[in-house]
Amino acid sequence: MSQADRMNPGRPHPDVGAGGADRLTGEVDREIRRRIDAVLTGIERYRHHPYRRDLPDPPTIWTEGGSRLLDYGGGGRPVLFVPSLVNRGYILDLSRDKSLMRWLAARGFRPLLLDWGRPGPLERRFTLTDYIAGRLERALNFIVEEVGAPVPVVGYCMGGLLAAALAQRRPRAVAGLVLMATPWDFHAEDAATARRVATFIQPWGPVLDRWGELPTDALQALFAQLDPLLALKKFTGFARMAPNSRAAAAFVALEDWLNDGVPLVAGVARDALAGWYGRNDTMAGTWMVAGLPVDPGAIRVPTLALIPERDRIVPPASALALGAAIPGALVLRPPLGHIGMVVSAGAETGVWKPLAEWLAATG
Repeated sequence: MSQADRMNPGRPHPDVGAGGADRLTGEVDREIRRRIDAVLTGIERYRHHPYRRDLPDPPTIWTEGGSRLLDYGGGGRPVLFVPSLVNRGYILDLSRDKSLMRWLAARGFRPLLLDWGRPGPLERRFTLTDYIAGRLERALNFIVEEVGAPVPVVGYCMGGLLAAALAQRRPRAVAGLVLMATPWDFHAEDAATARRVATFIQPWGPVLDRWGELPTDALQALFAQLDPLLALKKFTGFARMAPNSRAAAAFVALEDWLNDGVPLVAGVARDALAGWYGRNDTMAGTWMVAGLPVDPGAIRVPTLALIPERDRIVPPASALALGAAIPGALVLRPPLGHIGMVVSAGAETGVWKPLAEWLAATG
């Protein structure tokens, strides 16, 4: 390219000519319209798809505030599952075809899922200390008193951070700790992006003060920043699927779950966004629960860290930092994504079976 071309990038190249430039512009315009049409087609088909989740909830054996402990039966060893506070816990019981809870129950375990529920007036005053040293510990106490023995605890994503703090605080009640895609070093791969996530909370300060929570729409916007083109890619792909296929039903099931989020209470939003993402409190050793720092080096229970290699929500380096800090932790790296590790076609082989084998051999 000549210096003149660089100075006038909009000028047609002499080898192209005005007619060629017009044709190129037309081709680009048609391609843009085709892609927009594919996305809109996918969104419209999703909105009118007949799939509806119809799995009945298992029995509730304990409640507190808006939270409940769901018992999936199975008659075997109890295992407490701790999901994130941001998304609904039924990602672990998504559909009849993809339910880690029901799969484990059919293989000799008794999965117990802590459904945090939607925040009410009580929870809107909560901090992470209230959730961990309060509600989560009381749920654990209930299970241990019922079975008369310590139980394994499995935390998924943010739930793994809560479970790690629980294991440090209550080692005699936790028989083993499993961390599934759990972040720790929030600045491991892209500190600049993590800090941008932290600044997201600043304009929401008045809303947090007034409502006591960060709305679901705000959280959706935050996650969209992590991969701005994801919606375009996934709905374009959905438009290509046969509407009555199992793949289409699986897409709708997952998308419904993603859109069924819960608000994040103000105290937790500030701790997580400003503390974890902004200051990297976890890695710095300054994340406090009930006045004490959460120290993975102090965790003395058997630990399994399942870290998916294709995770775009929790960078593997972030999760590996936690696995490396816990003495004797076993680290497995399935070739899956953050959500794919629990609901994809490869989840059973890559995560479910190794998890079941580890739980059977632990404690």
